[in-house]
Amino acid sequence: MAQRNNAKRAASRSWDPVATWYAGWVGAQGSEHHRRTAIPTVLQLLELQSGERLLDVGCGTGALAPYVSRLGARYIGIDSSRRLIAFARRHHSEQGRFLIADATQPDLLGSIEAGEFDAVTFLLSIQDIEPLEAVVRNAAGALRTGGRAVLLMTHPCFRIPRQSGWGWDEQRRLRFRRIDRYLTPLTVPMKQYLGGRRGATRSYHRPLQQYVDALADHGLWIDRLREVPTHRRAAGASRARAHRLADQEIPLFLAMRAVKR
Repeated sequence: MAQRNNAKRAASRSWDPVATWYAGWVGAQGSEHHRRTAIPTVLQLLELQSGERLLDVGCGTGALAPYVSRLGARYIGIDSSRRLIAFARRHHSEQGRFLIADATQPDLLGSIEAGEFDAVTFLLSIQDIEPLEAVVRNAAGALRTGGRAVLLMTHPCFRIPRQSGWGWDEQRRLRFRRIDRYLTPLTVPMKQYLGGRRGATRSYHRPLQQYVDALADHGLWIDRLREVPTHRRAAGASRARAHRLADQEIPLFLAMRAVKR
């Protein structure tokens, strides 16, 4: 009975219903945001060396695998969506291994090599995974002592789904970021996507302190942090200067590296 209930919970969190839409948007190589900002930032913080082993949690279409392979490191990606794992295997089977797995489950470390990974990464996936404590515990358990975890997410201080947005101050000719709520953790149903199946995704907003505490509770100590603006720049509009300034000063992504002590 417990095993069946676990399977039901995993299915309810799976991105299978929106996999066709997501794979079509992100593609095998990642979206423009992946290629231009997210993946370069993650690789910079990972500092992967040839022969090292990386676990990519919530790997989706496996867009990170070719980059890891080119560095001579070994890649394993896990995701709870069978359809996304199937897509990743079709496109990246030569660059790494892909496993169907729920990263929050207590038995995860029975299906991968506990304590044997040099690095773990969450590439735009940590905000789609709940509960946080469970997945951080498993990430820490997968790492060797001295290994590092890199989390890259939309910035939780500035990009809160349905609780933040852009505004325009006409008097000051200034574009600003409006924050309606921040400290309260939120489960946010995202918009419906249509494809082979109807489905919607969930995003989990958490204040920054919750991430720092979860990492520290499992022996992962932050030693690097990056706040990354968008690569896009407004042009040819009457408010272009204000838009460019806002894009440069208000980050889109937050990335943290934590080392297992």
